[in-house]
Amino acid sequence: MYVELSMFQTCPIRPGSHNFRMNDKLNFRNNKTFNLLGYRHIDTAACYGTEKAVGKAVLKAVEQKIVSSREELFITSKLWGTDAHDDLIVPALKKSLENLGLEYLDLYLIHWPVRLRKTEKYFPIEKEDIMVFDMKSTWAGMEECKRLGLVHSIGVSNFSSKKLSDLVDFATIPPAVDQVEMNLFWQQKKLIDFCKEKGILITAYSPLGAHRSVYQGVDILNHPIPIQIAHSNNKTASQICLRWLYEQGVSIAVKSYNEERMKENLQIFDWKLSEADRSLIANIPQKKGVYGDMLVFPNGVYKSIEQIWDGEI
Repeated sequence: MYVELSMFQTCPIRPGSHNFRMNDKLNFRNNKTFNLLGYRHIDTAACYGTEKAVGKAVLKAVEQKIVSSREELFITSKLWGTDAHDDLIVPALKKSLENLGLEYLDLYLIHWPVRLRKTEKYFPIEKEDIMVFDMKSTWAGMEECKRLGLVHSIGVSNFSSKKLSDLVDFATIPPAVDQVEMNLFWQQKKLIDFCKEKGILITAYSPLGAHRSVYQGVDILNHPIPIQIAHSNNKTASQICLRWLYEQGVSIAVKSYNEERMKENLQIFDWKLSEADRSLIANIPQKKGVYGDMLVFPNGVYKSIEQIWDGEI
């Protein structure tokens, strides 16, 4: 199933592959399996170090007729803060395209609302690396990427509804997507309402929790509520988590290296959660898992986590 983005492009809202810092060999194998199983949305980023492996997998998928053409795939990458400077945004996208072996991206996102000192390294981030984020000039560079035909749609990641509102107020080309943490334990109700009003698609990362099996002290897939709902529907807890997201009308970026789990993640389309299921989920206590605390320093640009998220935590 596809959803129309602003500027009339479509994006698959079924689960896609989120390529977060895996090694090159594993990433190539994962993306090849991903294509064989019928996934079509691939999410990567400059700082993940996976773009070259994604590019190899895309080339093989086309050569081996796993997909009919590159156009069958929806490929996203992201601008890191070290390149969020007026003179580096277009070159950064061109570098990502070179890594991927592609002529264009389907979607290019500002990874975080931050500008970092110009440097070759991505991590660790030091206090002196963080500069005041110039949203207007950064977005102007993103719009230029689109005007040049290097990307079909542009958007953001890790933006609060407040930052999105500020962006929408001056943008010539509106953001098509906000990619954010979203799952049963961080349901983003305020952001969902804002994005629906503005015609912005949410892509949910960490749909089964953050980058660990235990998410802020909660083991999501062994939590009693998703397990109870899974038993009543003859499904798995992960399928309950993904089906709930699908019913919110968001696209989903799933990170998995296991072929059986990748198959399982696709088996969420021919059934629905009941009203009772949705009520149980709505009453789950909310707790954010991805704070962006690597950007917070007492005397820095962001002095608190609350400031990054404009109090939306």
